[in-house]
Formats: sequence, C-alpha cells, structure tokens
Amino acid sequence: MTSTDHLAENLADLSATTLLRFATAGSVDDGKSTLVGRLLHDSKSVLTDQLEAVTRVSQGRGQEAPDLALLTDGLRAEREQGITIDVAYRYFATPRRRFILADTPGHVQYTRNMVTGASTAELTVILVDARNGVVEQTRRHAAIAALLRVPHVVLAVNKMDLVDYEERVFARIAEEFTAYALQLGVPEVTAIPISALAGDNVVEASATMDWYGGPTVLEHLETVPVSHDLAVPQPSAGGAPSHARLPVQYVIRPQTSEHPDYRGYAGQIAAGAFRVGERVTVLPSGRTSTVSGIDLLGTPVDVAWTPQSVTLLLADDIDVSRGDLIVPTDDAPPTTQDVEATVCHVADRPLTEGHRVLLKHTTRTVKAIVKEIPSRLTLDDLSQHPAPGRLVANDIGRVKVRTAEPLAMDAYEDSRRTGSFLLIDPADGTTLAAGMAGNAFAAEHTVVAEPDADGWDF
Repeated sequence: MTSTDHLAENLADLSATTLLRFATAGSVDDGKSTLVGRLLHDSKSVLTDQLEAVTRVSQGRGQEAPDLALLTDGLRAEREQGITIDVAYRYFATPRRRFILADTPGHVQYTRNMVTGASTAELTVILVDARNGVVEQTRRHAAIAALLRVPHVVLAVNKMDLVDYEERVFARIAEEFTAYALQLGVPEVTAIPISALAGDNVVEASATMDWYGGPTVLEHLETVPVSHDLAVPQPSAGGAPSHARLPVQYVIRPQTSEHPDYRGYAGQIAAGAFRVGERVTVLPSGRTSTVSGIDLLGTPVDVAWTPQSVTLLLADDIDVSRGDLIVPTDDAPPTTQDVEATVCHVADRPLTEGHRVLLKHTTRTVKAIVKEIPSRLTLDDLSQHPAPGRLVANDIGRVKVRTAEPLAMDAYEDSRRTGSFLLIDPADGTTLAAGMAGNAFAAEHTVVAEPDADGWDF
C-alpha cells in the first residue's frame, strides 16, 4: 500500500467523526441563541443540571417552557438584556460528527466579535427573521462571511411559525439572500426554513412544512463536506491538495544516551500533508533538506496531515528555530517584508499610519510599522472610503505593513491559516487587528533593511 493509499484509508476512517467548526450570526432578536439552545437540547447535548437551571430561571420569569436561549447566553448582562454580547463557544457531538459552535452577537457594535467567531469556521449559519426578511445586518454578515472566505453558508429563515409556514415567504427571502451572497463571492448557500422556538427543521423534520424536502439544520451540519481542511480532496471534489505548511513551535533535542543525536521540529500542521522522503525548505532562511522521519504521538509514521501535531526529522543538520515555516521545496511561498492585507480592527484604541506594532504570523512574531491605510470598507454597501488615516473598533480596511524581518506568508484566499495574522500593541500585548493577507507580495528575494537604534525604522 502506498503512502497516498494509506492516507486516503485513514481519512475514510475519520469521516464519521470529523470536526466541524461553525458559527451563527444574525440580527438582534432573530433567534440565534434559541436556535443554538434548540440544537443542543434536541440533539441530547445538554446536561440534566443545565436544563434544570434554565427551567428554574424561565419559570421565575413567568415562562411556561424553558427558554433555551439561556443555554448559550452565559454573561449576566446577556441574560438581563436578552441579547448576545460576546462569542459563546459550545462543544457537542453526534454519532456522525463532532462540533465546535461559536454563537456570535448580532449588534453592529459587536462586528469584531463575529469576525473572531467566524475566522476559524468552516460553516456559518446566518439567521433571518421570516417577518423582516433580508435586512442591513444580514448583508453585513454575508459580507463578513465572504471576506473571511467561509466555505459554506447556511441561511436559516427563522420564526416561520409567525408567518403561517408560508412557502412563498421562505422562497422570496432565500432568493434575495442567495443572489446577494453569490454576488459577494460566497461559494455555497443552503437555505433552510425553521422555527427554533418550536423545533421545526432544527433537529427533527417539520410536520407543518411538508413543502420543504431538504435537510434539517443538524442533518446539513452532519453531512456538509469539510475535506478542504484535509490533506487530500474527496474524489468528487476534483480539487488539488492544499499547500503543505508546518510552522515550527518547538525544537526537540533530548540529548539522552538513548537518543544522543535526536533533533526534531515540532508543531501543528497548518495545511496539507508531509511524507517521509519529501524534499522541504525552511523559511525564511531558504535552507533545504529531506524529511527523514515523522513522529506522531511518539510513533513513527510515513505521512501526516492537517491538523495533526507532529515532529519532523530532517536528514541534514540545518538551523531551524521557533517561528520558521517548513514547506515543500516545490511549493514554497515567497518571503516578504511588505504585507498588504485586509484587517478588522478589534481594539478600542485606533490603528493609525505610523503605528508601531508586533505582527504575529503562525508561531513567528516580528516588529512592524503600519505604513499606510489605503481604504476603509463600508459593509452596508461594500463601498471603499479612500485614505481614512485610521481605523477604529469594528472597522475593516486595507493596510500596508512593513516588517523588520521577512515573513513567508500565503495569500489568505490560498490558506486561511498561513494567510492570516494579528497586529499587537508592543506596550501591553493588546490585540489591535486581525489581518488577512492579500495577493500583493514583494519580490521573492527581499533584502532585509537595517533597523535604527531603537529597532523600529525599517
């Protein structure tokens, strides 16, 4: 059996327990928390004491049935105001798949929270109130999903019970949203009519919407393909394997009598797969070697893939340290000191031109300066405002950043892991912005400028 056959066999074995990360989004009072609560409750993922606590609080409010939204609204202010303020993460599983769910806020002022929750999601559920249809915030969330290149988007038309389960209402909303989302570049939209309060089409199929023949929300979550994050595509997908990338997190040198010459480079594979015998390059130095061994949980293997944490052994004794990126020699990204990217500003303090920051890319952190802020994006109408001079909390804009050291960075559209980065305040470690690298890179061989006395003029 070849390494590729072995890899395909292992991926087939993992298909029933694949991990799916997904996020929910929607306008205020569209029922996001209720949907999540219903999903957890009906899939038997709620502990008895949790349900009893929710029941007591609901009865204290004069409600006859448990308010399932309380299962996700954990902050006191959220429970008191009946809104979601921060991202709430929930973990649950069914026999077919494991899930990490991020319930994100709907208010405009919490746009940065949605960006945080959806940045690692493979699927986003966008809720729409059937009575209101597609509103401004719906378009904003669709734009963010497109910007973050979330592979799958589900339109959940909620509160169908309040419009008498009318098919034409659902069809109109689904058609309007799908047209808008496809215009933004969203690759796939699945529309599902639901009532989170009544449980229609969330886990169980609705008996009152027999005109709908598609999957329930949970059925779709359990069956949507997530092979884009694995080393080889599904045969039906027809796509190419993703770029192999291993950010080095730690150099292992036990120096014991049992392993006197052991030197391994440990980290989590960010994309693609590595195989023993493969020729690789270490960036940004550009030194090359051959993979002589792969250790997975202390066991030698011939091949490893995303998102396994492994230790690579190289045939040559070359200088490799934390922050370096190991890649296939024939598929190495260019190195650059000039990063052009789209960023979402998440801090309360503004980001300005000339701002001195730290740029964290995978396991590497370098000094950087914001050289220019060419534009700011208005999500309401997707218009670009040129030369804003600064970005404030929840703003999304283009930036040009100069780094003190070269980085090996992919375009975000090619790799969400190695095409993303953080801008950090060097004074107190506050995260300022989350960035998504664009396609405008400097020449492959960039000359590193000499820093000034305080190390910031580059």
